[in-house]
Amino acid sequence: MTFGFAPSSAASLSASDASANRLLEPAEWAAAGIPLLRNPREVVSGLHARHRPGPATAIVAVLDADERLKASASFTRRSAPADGWMFRNALLAQLRRIIPHDLRRRTPARTAVLLYCREGDARWTEEDGAWMWGLRDACTLHGLRCGAYITLTDDGWQVLGEGRGGRRPSLGSAPEPFALSEVPPLPRTGGAASDVLRRAAAR
Repeated sequence: MTFGFAPSSAASLSASDASANRLLEPAEWAAAGIPLLRNPREVVSGLHARHRPGPATAIVAVLDADERLKASASFTRRSAPADGWMFRNALLAQLRRIIPHDLRRRTPARTAVLLYCREGDARWTEEDGAWMWGLRDACTLHGLRCGAYITLTDDGWQVLGEGRGGRRPSLGSAPEPFALSEVPPLPRTGGAASDVLRRAAAR
């Protein structure tokens, strides 16, 4: 899969506008020391099976030191110009909802990764740069290690800044069975409460 630069589908920004909108260039991201995923395809396939995302869906997931999924949430990106500050706030709100912060630790024990589903090809866009900025800042404010930023397009998935990717899953493909996607069965309580629990577990 190719890795390069393409104009943003969300907005066309000049260099000064890009700075004002807070984004990270691929070289900045690669130099930030983002930890590598041991098995990125399993992580991607698990999140894809769990959330079944469509276009403009972001999935933020928190992994422990052994890359086991601790929590995840998905949400749809608003149709507005790409801005790292807005993305940071959206990610931070989700992280605060699904997992306690680790700000009291000297060293982060858990890692947050972001899977963003969008149309277009796998090349870096300014929208990706804004998500990268937002993920890094949200992790700092929640006491987490900043992990991989992954795009899911019609071409497949791509870990940006690493050059690793694959054709499956892709945007619109059927979910694949992976351990990360397995959800333990919920107790049969019946009624509306059961529906609420099912929706919470799906996240």
